[in-house]
Amino acid sequence: MSNFNIKHIAIFFILISIFTPRVLSVVEYCGEEEDNSCVNKSKALSLKIIAIVSILITSMIGVCLPLFSRSIPALSPERSLFVIVKAFAAGIILATGFMHVLPDSFDMLSSSCLKENPWHKFPFTGFVAMLSAIVTMAIDSIATSLYSKKHKAGIVNPEIGQGQDSNDQEMGAVNAGHSHVHSHHHHGSFSTKDGVDGTKLLRYRVIAMVLELGIIVHSIVIGLSLGASSNTCTIKGLVAALCFHQMFEGMGLGGCILQTEYKFLKKAIMAFFFSVTTPFGIALGIALSSTYEENSPRALITVGLLNASSAGLLIYMALVDLLAADFMGDKLQGSVKLQIKSYMAVLLGAGGMSLMAKWA
Repeated sequence: MSNFNIKHIAIFFILISIFTPRVLSVVEYCGEEEDNSCVNKSKALSLKIIAIVSILITSMIGVCLPLFSRSIPALSPERSLFVIVKAFAAGIILATGFMHVLPDSFDMLSSSCLKENPWHKFPFTGFVAMLSAIVTMAIDSIATSLYSKKHKAGIVNPEIGQGQDSNDQEMGAVNAGHSHVHSHHHHGSFSTKDGVDGTKLLRYRVIAMVLELGIIVHSIVIGLSLGASSNTCTIKGLVAALCFHQMFEGMGLGGCILQTEYKFLKKAIMAFFFSVTTPFGIALGIALSSTYEENSPRALITVGLLNASSAGLLIYMALVDLLAADFMGDKLQGSVKLQIKSYMAVLLGAGGMSLMAKWA
């Protein structure tokens, strides 16, 4: 699954780089004039460079913190505190979809710059977000089913023990019998070295993969908008808000990556792609700033539809794969006190990110 994830992320970056200049090229200027007192290209460039560095650092901190939590007993996945922190991060992701990405899409696709028919005659944002959630559910379900069947057939070994030979882990298809014996020799059943059920482990990996792809889409779009802007007043607010956003969204993703029990290299690759997407988007926006106009019809349609699809994915993942999975799980169902603490964490995370909507 890791190879699948890495290949698709790489393909996504390449496609964005190739097609974005064409899709987002200026067709005509539309919209209100910017406040000239805030438009300063040289100062804006300095702020964008600061944004790239600061967002990269905060993204790395956010996504890496959970990955090193095993060294801190209180933050290990088996402890209650980890569940509470994960609930807080899930609230961040949920609010990102509802309060940031979805409203932006509504604004863009209902802009007066777009033709009355069809953009003002049909709620494309809600429609695309709904389709995105359905497609995400299908991918989530089918991927889990396929990988479960492959494991049962001996093609995939979901166990990633730090002391195991990578050939035993990755090349089960070459020697399925050996993989089966190796697994039962060390564990005696379909479970990991930490006692995590194998079916749950497969689910964790599908969740981490789909969530990361969804976050990458909206992070590229956010970075592109910031990088193409020359409005220093807008950029200043965005930098602080995005640092907060990326750190806590990274914590949510980092928690999901931690539960996949991949080896260190695979975890590092997933963390790297998350960390560089927004800075990459900013750099791409800087490169396209001479041709990209955020109020041109093509830009509004393209970014609006991407935001809508990303919102549907993030909302589904936050509600179904993160919050519902944990709150309906054995750990939280066994403790009303822990449920209340986790609910408060969700409200705190969602509330904090909702407040950020004032600036970003």
